[in-house]
Amino acid sequence: MKCSFCGREPDHENRVIPGLGAFICFDCVEQCHDIIGREKVDRNNAAAVEFSTLPTPREMKEHIDRYVIGQDDVKMGICVAAYNHYKRLYSRTLGDDDVEIEKSNVLMIGPTGTGKTLIAQTIAKILNVPFSIVDATIFTEAGYVGDDVENMLVRLLQAANYDAAKAEHGIIYIDEFDKISRKSANPSITRDVSGEGVQQAMLKILEGTVAGVPPKGGRKHPEQNLVQINTRDILFICGGAFEGLDKIIELRIGESRMGFNAEIKRKSQFKIGEILRKVEPDDLISYGLIPEIVGRLPIVMGLDQLDEDTLLRILTEPKNALTKQYQKLFAMENVQLIFQHDALKETVDIATRKKTGARGLRNVLETCLLPVMFDLPSREDIEKVTVTRETIMNKGPAVYEMKEEPDKKSA
Repeated sequence: MKCSFCGREPDHENRVIPGLGAFICFDCVEQCHDIIGREKVDRNNAAAVEFSTLPTPREMKEHIDRYVIGQDDVKMGICVAAYNHYKRLYSRTLGDDDVEIEKSNVLMIGPTGTGKTLIAQTIAKILNVPFSIVDATIFTEAGYVGDDVENMLVRLLQAANYDAAKAEHGIIYIDEFDKISRKSANPSITRDVSGEGVQQAMLKILEGTVAGVPPKGGRKHPEQNLVQINTRDILFICGGAFEGLDKIIELRIGESRMGFNAEIKRKSQFKIGEILRKVEPDDLISYGLIPEIVGRLPIVMGLDQLDEDTLLRILTEPKNALTKQYQKLFAMENVQLIFQHDALKETVDIATRKKTGARGLRNVLETCLLPVMFDLPSREDIEKVTVTRETIMNKGPAVYEMKEEPDKKSA
């Protein structure tokens, strides 16, 4: 019997522990213990380094303002939640175990196209941490056709280049979170495998657990090597439109008046953002979320519907504004693209009527610029393209300005 690691024989001070076809001595066990302890310290120190370079909430919001227009309350809430989350990781390195700071996951509620996904993407870029977006509609309860809930950790692991320690400090944005609501507030008597079953499977992951995930995703099987990921330090940001939730809130906060002269407050008198910001846990439970998962999402924020002025600013002001994106595409063809102010206002009017938020702006511009972008690469005589109001309304083509011929320039 010799130690399979160091080759020493057993004696009265260093015993050897037998295993399945191998042996290990007490000294090697102590060395393994020291290595594992150092790895834990390194993980905590990694969190401390991140906190030392962590921007303040005000600095985060100033950076987000360059990309996201409006939604100031939501941006402030997200910045504070992210700052406190990584401050929580740093607190463990201080050696003060008297007060354990719990994780606060975030739920964003707002109409489609109001900037939920963009806010989550931007905050992850600022923090320079692994970030992944998952769609809640693809998940089903374990054992049924669809992805297991643990597969959301696979995408985060891939974003961290398969560094499990780095992935454990990342951010996961769960989109379409409202689509996993159960059919009614009462527990289902049958198997709700894509609604209530998914919520039950998410409980421990949102709160914190050690989950074994296959590195390449897919279903688990006994012979597969799994990567262990601890989710207690992963910040989960959930978002969804929650269509119809405003009606549930209105029924709760509405004042019932009787009599001929009673004032009746109609829905048109309230902005949807004001209504959603009054959401209570009971409203989410009535919508179809189970009470346990509502308790794991303590920060709930409502987003405003984008008005026409905000949509007009979205077209031109952000660093990645739609007009700047198309101008860059045209510049690659050595063509200058100009949008008239009336054209931008007409774009906003059409997108407002479609009620699809900022996503509707791209649809309108893509439709009117499609003939130009089809024709442009095959022509070299165009110098400038001007988009007018008639172009947006499909009542006329874009205005072309041709390049001057060389002989005319010399003359």
